[in-house]
Amino acid sequence: MKISRNWLQTFFNDPLPDAAAIGDALTFHAFEIESIDAHGEDSILDVKVTANRGHDCLSHRGIAKELAAILMLPMKGDPLRANINLDPKTDAVAVSIAEPTLCRRYVAGYIRGVKVGPSPDWLRAALESIGQRPINNVVDATNFVMFNLGQPLHAFDAAQLTQNQQGDALLVPGYSIEVRKAKDGEKMVALDDKEYTLDSRALVIVDGNTDIPIGIAGVKGGKPAGISETTTDIIIESAHFDGVSTRRTAAALKLRTDASSRFEQVISPELAGFGMYAVANLILELAGGEVVGFADVYPVVAEKKQAEVTTEFVNKILGSELQDTDIEGALTRLDLTHMQEGSRFVVNVPFERLDIASPEDLVEEVARIAGYDKIAGVELSPLRGKPPVNANFYRAEKTRAFLTSAGFSEVFTSVFSDTGERTVLNKVDGVRPHLRSSIVPGLGNALEKNIRNKDVLGLKQVKLFEIGTIWNGGKEEISVELAVEKLKGQKTAEDYRKELDILLSALPPKPEAYEDLPLSGTERYQPYSKYPFIVRDIALWTPAGTSADDVLTVIRTHAGELLVRSELFDQFEKEGRVSYGFRLVFQSFDRTLTDGDANERMESIYAAVKAKGWEVR
Repeated sequence: MKISRNWLQTFFNDPLPDAAAIGDALTFHAFEIESIDAHGEDSILDVKVTANRGHDCLSHRGIAKELAAILMLPMKGDPLRANINLDPKTDAVAVSIAEPTLCRRYVAGYIRGVKVGPSPDWLRAALESIGQRPINNVVDATNFVMFNLGQPLHAFDAAQLTQNQQGDALLVPGYSIEVRKAKDGEKMVALDDKEYTLDSRALVIVDGNTDIPIGIAGVKGGKPAGISETTTDIIIESAHFDGVSTRRTAAALKLRTDASSRFEQVISPELAGFGMYAVANLILELAGGEVVGFADVYPVVAEKKQAEVTTEFVNKILGSELQDTDIEGALTRLDLTHMQEGSRFVVNVPFERLDIASPEDLVEEVARIAGYDKIAGVELSPLRGKPPVNANFYRAEKTRAFLTSAGFSEVFTSVFSDTGERTVLNKVDGVRPHLRSSIVPGLGNALEKNIRNKDVLGLKQVKLFEIGTIWNGGKEEISVELAVEKLKGQKTAEDYRKELDILLSALPPKPEAYEDLPLSGTERYQPYSKYPFIVRDIALWTPAGTSADDVLTVIRTHAGELLVRSELFDQFEKEGRVSYGFRLVFQSFDRTLTDGDANERMESIYAAVKAKGWEVR
């Protein structure tokens, strides 16, 4: 998230340190800093806010709150600790929420007589500093408050909505805002001038008098009720939308916005009131007008929560020797109001700190403010008794060890199939919409592909196995299957299966200890080419005393970069000479080879071995 240092300074009377020092403070106590860039006389920090703090720190206020605690700089005023009231109330706008589990609160603010125009320089500069394009004073005000406090907001042109009338008489309420699920196939043109087709999983804002969508809840406003230069009356939205619902809608529409990213992280419904209060006052300052009133629908008010911790518990978790005064100091710096009874602290959790619920959460807060670098490292205490061993994992590892020692390679095939008992709701493709009920088909396909490529793999016999999940008989199971290339005189898959069954039958049903398993002997991994390979064999007579390595060195030197594998497959002596037979595999990483390519390299090899006095058979 882009954070302006100049913007942060507005929260403090005392001067902040430079951007580098701010970055260090945040990095060691809160969040990593991706980058710091100059923007005129300002510095912009790209702060990597962690998922657990998206509730309260996707805003300048949230970062300022962190700096106040870390640097021990008092804020000149915290807008989320102010006493606010949304008065006067109004019946001129009716709000109804059809899905209270997906919209826990909706505040509508009705302001008449605004004058839409360009924003003042300070507001334009603030938004531009974090990469936002100024639009007009009303829209810019909603965006500024979102980036300032973290509450997404939206303004509708009231004149584009329908008033409830009967004959010539205007009934009260006149305007109606409804929050409901979209209808399958329902369409809306958004502010980006694109038409979006919705389904019943999306939540929409509609003109309650016409049932026409005017916004995709938590994601994007609609074009029909957008703010323009002719707008004079506006209805402001400050709401709380469900994070999961918002994320699904944004993903389905491929429309992720600054607003949706904040709702996705889940914010407190209490924040909606503070957002409305701030934006209404800012719009009055920038665009004039008068507040007709507010309609606040808040079916279930968020509960005030407490969390408690003791000094003993903090020290036990951290391995520290902090005193009661250290805990009290950290909580105070974090503005976590609390009651103290000896070494016990009961914290009144601020509404925006949804990440604080347990003693461990408070331990984390104390630790990061004290500084992780100031907490001494402590050795872990020895284990009491033998560690428990998962029987399924134990058997799987024993299976892997046995099969790999027998020359098998483990493969992982797709869990999706053409047929099966369970159909995937969000299928990966339209070809394989089911979860597999057997590993055999996928493993069989893998065997065929590897047999075709065994020369380039350097295998005499292809032997594969897979340990994977299947869905069969209405339940999930772990299955082990083997696939072996059939060769005369070689073991079959059934032979190996019998040996494996004997091994597994001897394993304890509840292993109490877990011995060390052999480590992989693989020294390096390399990519393979997607293009076909060509195989050529060469056999030649050499004088006695000539080694196969000597011959391979000559072959590899003159074969060029297209030779990807070479190996000895035949050797015998006769009449004082040694015959060697080599298999050569040619392949390119960027094209399909032709016979001409292989023949050219073989001619080079023939010339080289003849020059050594060796006879090609």
